[in-house]
Amino acid sequence: MKRFHIFCFVLLCFAAFLPGCDEPGKDQMYQVSTLQALMLGLYDGDTTVEQLRQRGNHGIGTFNALHGEMALLEGKVYRVDSDGKVTEVSPETKTPFACVTMFEPDVEYPLSGGRDYEQLKTALDAWLPTTNLPYAVRITGTFQYVKTRSVPKQSKPYPPLAEVAKTQPTFEFENVEGIMLGFRLPEYLAGVNMAGYHLHFLTKDRKGGGHVLEFNASNAVVEADDCTGLFLKLPDAKTFTGVDLSEVKEEDIRAVESTTQPASQPTTQNTE
Repeated sequence: MKRFHIFCFVLLCFAAFLPGCDEPGKDQMYQVSTLQALMLGLYDGDTTVEQLRQRGNHGIGTFNALHGEMALLEGKVYRVDSDGKVTEVSPETKTPFACVTMFEPDVEYPLSGGRDYEQLKTALDAWLPTTNLPYAVRITGTFQYVKTRSVPKQSKPYPPLAEVAKTQPTFEFENVEGIMLGFRLPEYLAGVNMAGYHLHFLTKDRKGGGHVLEFNASNAVVEADDCTGLFLKLPDAKTFTGVDLSEVKEEDIRAVESTTQPASQPTTQNTE
């Protein structure tokens, strides 16, 4: 399986240099760096928020020094900080890892009350035509409950992401309106990005959000847009060429996706 992932990664890198592949457009996913690189602590990039906005109006990621969770929504880029506060970032802000697309939904589905994250995954997997294409996903509506997390800004020498995730704060929301946005990615992209579902959340008033861990929907609508092309921008830094990406373990990636804070750390409760 690892050889297959490496083979796909090589194909993606090759495709990134084909004529015309660097042009933004409909149904193309544009990604900065790889999840494996982020897992190893490569938290500094040279791609700016303004460059991301030229590539898409919908996306997720993080910022240099792992400074919070990113949500690119309708052309605006927001940061959910480790204290739970949401701010719109400046165009020159840089990212070490992000994934964006021009979101023009192809399909729309109602998400009935009581559906949780796992039920959404099952339902959406059944709704979407194939598991072989990446899909940009957006969920808009009211949620009975949402649990999110963010990551604190790191100092050099940067620790691996798996270590950071062990102490990250989480936030809880009840009866809240908002938007979840992100991607569902095929298994063959594991390592390049997070295979499966990866969603970030913003409240309607843009005062809270984060990486989605759990939720229960009240009344929401799911939209999805397939991505038939992928441009992968690899880091220019010498640190990328000098790391062993094979050191990243799949169990560490899964742990980072689902890790919640220790019970001793407080959460933030937002209720509307």
